[in-house]
Amino acid sequence: MPLENTLLKQDYYHVWHPYSAIQADTPIYPVQSAQGVYITLTDGRVLIDGMSSWWSAIHGYNHPVLNQAINAQLDDMAHIMFGGLTHQPAVDLAMQLVEITPEPLQAVFFADSGSVAVDVAMKMAVQYWYSKKQADKNKFLTIRHGYHGDTFAAMSVSDPDNGMHSLFSNSLIKQFFADAPDCTFAEPCTTKDTAPLEHQLKHHHAQIAAIILEPIVQGAGGMRFYSPEYLKQVRTLCTKYNVLLILDEIATGFGRTGKLFACEHANITPDILCLGKALTGGYMTLAATLASQNIADTIRNGEPGLFMHGPTFMANPLACATALASLKLLLNSPWQATVGNIEQKLSSGLQVCQQYSHVKDVRVIGAIGVIELYQPVDLKTLQPKFVDAGVWVRPFNKLIYLMPPFIISDAELSSLIDAVCTVVAEIEH
Repeated sequence: MPLENTLLKQDYYHVWHPYSAIQADTPIYPVQSAQGVYITLTDGRVLIDGMSSWWSAIHGYNHPVLNQAINAQLDDMAHIMFGGLTHQPAVDLAMQLVEITPEPLQAVFFADSGSVAVDVAMKMAVQYWYSKKQADKNKFLTIRHGYHGDTFAAMSVSDPDNGMHSLFSNSLIKQFFADAPDCTFAEPCTTKDTAPLEHQLKHHHAQIAAIILEPIVQGAGGMRFYSPEYLKQVRTLCTKYNVLLILDEIATGFGRTGKLFACEHANITPDILCLGKALTGGYMTLAATLASQNIADTIRNGEPGLFMHGPTFMANPLACATALASLKLLLNSPWQATVGNIEQKLSSGLQVCQQYSHVKDVRVIGAIGVIELYQPVDLKTLQPKFVDAGVWVRPFNKLIYLMPPFIISDAELSSLIDAVCTVVAEIEH
């Protein structure tokens, strides 16, 4: 039996994929290698990657600078426990993150994944109020259509009805939800948009530790873009009602929306910031939760005088060294112009899809392009069409979206856009 058939058979019977089932009937494609923006399958087909490996591989694949960073660190140590020990890559990375994030964020906690970073942020908020002798402030407020991860705390602040976690609703901590704003990115924000959130704050602020939001772009909960003015108003409301603000920039951080961090569109600062995905350029899992000096000091000076969390692989040296190299690549590049160019190409190229009756909306911000349909896609039939067209695109629900690597060339981006538009035109409606 050929290797590929053996691999697929073993995969079929024994391997779980994200949001899938063992022995699922959706297609799985074995990958031989990846280079730049190209994914080479074991059958020889080459695909342009439109997903950046779920929004993380901003520099593409097999980048020589990132490869060298891993190899150099490997000669010293691949891993060392972070309890009672430290190392240069972790300290250097923490200092770099403090430098590029809003000024009040001075304390860095390294985690293993974005979901864990959100859990860490929520624990920080609860422990902050506990240290201030306000233990009743232990709930969270968020807006609908959000997605914050797959761990239990992160699930509890993801959309309870339209998200991916509704079947766990009886097992999750009950949080407070408000309707998401209707104002799009380019529209002004009105009191109608903020009223549901303020209503919850007015009645429950004594129980609420923090508001948690994805700034400007709600990702896996619907790829919705909302007004920066709304985010400004949220910051004002947090101050007014004495609750913390947690911003989940796991998907939006590191230039994806055209700003280094999406909160910069509103020129506001959170009390706690979650980062992940593109932090290592997609090479390995690493996340970070940054907190203000006030939060760090309050936790240190309260009971029990330390933050109660500590992953086994916290601040893994290989991951930290790679993240440092990835950030250097990004910050030393003309990333603003690069993302601006991608935005312009996505805007002009995808707009043709707006004419189709089965397409509800086409929207673009930074290096994010979204085609929203009226009906959910059939992944089983649609995924092979994209592969046959020479691109890797992973639709979900009613959304076909692109988040290409920043290194994509104009010609490669045009090919990607043309392939997507061709497949969208062929969708039955």
